[in-house]
Amino acid sequence: MARLVLWDVDHALIDTRGVGRELSAAAFEAALGQPMRQQAKIDGITEPVIFRETAKLHGVTTSRPDFERFANALADGHLRRAADLRERGHALPGAATALDALDADGVRQTVVSGNIRPAAQTKLSVFGLDRHILWEIGAYGEERDARADLVRLCLQRAGTKALDAVLIGDTPADVKGAHANGVRVIAVASGRSDEAALRAAGAETVLSDLRDAELLVELVRGNEWLSRKDAPLPGSSVSAGF
Repeated sequence: MARLVLWDVDHALIDTRGVGRELSAAAFEAALGQPMRQQAKIDGITEPVIFRETAKLHGVTTSRPDFERFANALADGHLRRAADLRERGHALPGAATALDALDADGVRQTVVSGNIRPAAQTKLSVFGLDRHILWEIGAYGEERDARADLVRLCLQRAGTKALDAVLIGDTPADVKGAHANGVRVIAVASGRSDEAALRAAGAETVLSDLRDAELLVELVRGNEWLSRKDAPLPGSSVSAGF
């Protein structure tokens, strides 16, 4: 029975609807003095890697101080444009109820995200999704390049064994990062990766969304009927990957 949930942020709990890219572009220009004409792949990738690979697309080799300038500008941008984020973005359907239900069941919840921590905090707070998040035991993009390393760091901070945790995310990178540490995954096909891609990555369970909070709690608990290939899934949008 999992007692710790590691949440991804973008497309698992919220969608910035383009504001996030605008903020990244502004921070990129502030850090490197040139506009961001294109951006490297972002799904499931940590912020330092996105920054470094995006800079390469512009013929620039970056250093850690360059990234730190970028991260500071990105954090400031999220705070300054919190109202835009609230107006144009949105919490994904069922996100608030899911967080509440897991808290009511006594599950600790934190964030493992490629976002820098200030950005993750702003993104969740503007939609009222931060009240159950234990930020101090989470792990964030500025701390490690690889998602698997972030999962490992979070488990260490939480003092939790892999078998007692579950990661909820929307990308194959989330799945692989969790499995590299022996952590079970509940994937949500609410981002750019569809159910087939998430199953192919090895996700134990794939949901189409977070609307069924009761089902999500049962999945986090790891009840046996939900982990068997032939288990009935009446009225649910669950597919089990085997």
